[in-house]
Amino acid sequence: MSSFALTIGGKAVTTTRQFDVLNPFDESIAGRCPEATLEHLERAVRSAREALPGWSSTPDAERAAKLMDIGQLIERHQAELSRLITLEQGKPQSGPGANFEVAGAAAWTRATASLNLPEETIQNDDVARIVIRRKPVGVVGSVTPWNWPLLIATWHVMPALRVGCTVVIKPSPFTPLSTLRLVELMNTVLPPGVINVVTGGAEIGASLTDYPGVDKLVFTGSIATGKRVMESASHSLKRVTLELGGNDAGIVLPGTNIAPLLEKLFWGCFINAGQTCAALKRLYVHDSQYAEVVQQFAAYVEEIPVGNGLDPKTLIGPISNRMQLEKAMALVEEARSRGARIVTGGKKPEGRGFVYPLTVIADATDEMRVVKEEQFAPVIPIVRYRTIEEAIRRANSLEVGLGGSVWGDDPEAAASYAGQLECGTAWVNQHGVINPMTPFGGVKCSGIGVEFGVDGLKEYTTVQALNVAR
Repeated sequence: MSSFALTIGGKAVTTTRQFDVLNPFDESIAGRCPEATLEHLERAVRSAREALPGWSSTPDAERAAKLMDIGQLIERHQAELSRLITLEQGKPQSGPGANFEVAGAAAWTRATASLNLPEETIQNDDVARIVIRRKPVGVVGSVTPWNWPLLIATWHVMPALRVGCTVVIKPSPFTPLSTLRLVELMNTVLPPGVINVVTGGAEIGASLTDYPGVDKLVFTGSIATGKRVMESASHSLKRVTLELGGNDAGIVLPGTNIAPLLEKLFWGCFINAGQTCAALKRLYVHDSQYAEVVQQFAAYVEEIPVGNGLDPKTLIGPISNRMQLEKAMALVEEARSRGARIVTGGKKPEGRGFVYPLTVIADATDEMRVVKEEQFAPVIPIVRYRTIEEAIRRANSLEVGLGGSVWGDDPEAAASYAGQLECGTAWVNQHGVINPMTPFGGVKCSGIGVEFGVDGLKEYTTVQALNVAR
């Protein structure tokens, strides 16, 4: 069992109190995490503010080169970081699991390094020269979730650093270890104070969102917490980027040959045991082939090994924490009590840990909680529909709009329907596939602002118009 330290002002900081981080497979102790106090938070924000003038004035090419160095560091420590993720979060070493996450963090870091925001000339004539400049917003407070701890930390931190901001990051208390190690590694490359990390519970997160020395907040998590973050940020009019919950719908068009789509459909639903904001969480299938799709998909799902992420045969790990496990179990039982049919899964194995079987629910209806609420678990309800127009209306009926997908033999026809979905990303014959150059964000209650690409980079800047009279 390893112990970890905060990093503040470029130095390792130990704390009086620590807390256990559990391995969700068997509830053993994955590591001991420092528990920061409000004094540690104050020091972290002060360090970020002190580092801001120097980092923001560092030549753009030098900042880009530092990010490339960080990308190489992540790759060099792939095995160590991947193991930490498996131990604290549960996702497996195989498939699109912990190694996939670390590789994604390195790739996103390099992609972010390649971006730039050149001046835009609006007018340049005998009357005036007007240019638009992008300036770093200042100190960024980052609050990250437990489902993709290293990758989402990368999404928050790297664009902030790229444009010249400094950062204080607060990871989830369920999965802080990989972030603590990442920040430690980054401080071997970056000037002191550019990136700082504090860990702890709700008090530290709430204080960070309200702290007067923080200029912008970026948060990934639930809608309820996102609303509290936004309310807290309003006290000093902090800028915010919020990537919040989704309950993504997928629609299988009538007559679709489902067999060649099963693998993509599976990963769209069950990547990271369904613990992904942009995972497919309710699947609408036409009456004419409902029984066929349910049978084929359930048969596919039953062949996927679930269990200990350190076992190379495992493709899906446990649910990350007891809170989420209990929510998933309650949703499945409520559906069962209301007449839904549990085709496969639906019962937790005996013993310690948070492993839950891949669960396919048939005869689900929109009134069931398992359809109305985001499961964030290895559970997929399959819902009947009669007309495509009805399916689109029902897919759009909730307060969320992160992603959605349409599946069919004719991709162009499917795309015409996908465009009618009220969501930030609409996929065709795939779900949850993202790209570091493509803006990603939600509509309605699924968030404010976007991440990735040039549009995501701009979220960490303010606009200055320079207007020179001639």
